[in-house]
Amino acid sequence: MKLILSTILSLCMISPGFAAPSLEEMALIPAGKSQMGSRKSLLELKPHDLFNTDRHTLGPENPAHEVSLDAFYIDIYEVTNVKYKKYVKDTGAKEPQGWGNPNFNGDQQPVVGVSWKEAVAYCKWSGKRLPTEAEWEKAGRGKRPIQYPWGDSPPDSEKLNYNEEKMKTMPVGSYEKGKSDYGIYDLSGNASEWVHDWHYPEYYLFSPKANPQGPESGQYKIIRGGNWRNTSEYVDLTYRNATTPRMRNTGVGFRCAKNAS
Repeated sequence: MKLILSTILSLCMISPGFAAPSLEEMALIPAGKSQMGSRKSLLELKPHDLFNTDRHTLGPENPAHEVSLDAFYIDIYEVTNVKYKKYVKDTGAKEPQGWGNPNFNGDQQPVVGVSWKEAVAYCKWSGKRLPTEAEWEKAGRGKRPIQYPWGDSPPDSEKLNYNEEKMKTMPVGSYEKGKSDYGIYDLSGNASEWVHDWHYPEYYLFSPKANPQGPESGQYKIIRGGNWRNTSEYVDLTYRNATTPRMRNTGVGFRCAKNAS
């Protein structure tokens, strides 16, 4: 243990821009099997969307399948503006798009308007990484094949920020009734979240059963979870959206993850 702590401290001294990894405000997701995806018909796949570069490509969420994941940690809250401000100050990184709008720049609101690469860079600076699509979904569903973090009851304004009711993001952790079994907040609503994986619509048909990482390459990156703009059909835990990695808008933020071993 002393050797591990010494190594971390040495890294911090060598690299002033490196933030020592911390398990503060992270939840441990145990190793094991869980269901991923939904049981929608394969007929819902629209192959022509693969060639339509003028819109976000939406992939199917089927077929439902079992995955086995190693234990990992994931942030209980979406990364906030106040945390991202420290990163910008320490590294000189570009400011997020959301900071120019008072509806999105509060210290405890989730940082929004960052690209996928910027999210990756922040997580790396924090000693973490982006969660995979499979990890993100397990963090929300736990061991139950539920539709929302809280269960299967329909969304409402006590559980999440959605449907343009507030017309802005809310401070992270505002919706106690909307947290998952693992105590993780805002997996539905508030801000959609970048994950690690490249997007491929048919990936669920041939993805590995153990620790899937997504395709090796692609044109779009996966976004998970609904945001403050979305209606109820886009805030469930299996919904998959995808867009170009360079996209920045006020509907998308992120949270980080970390290996448990």
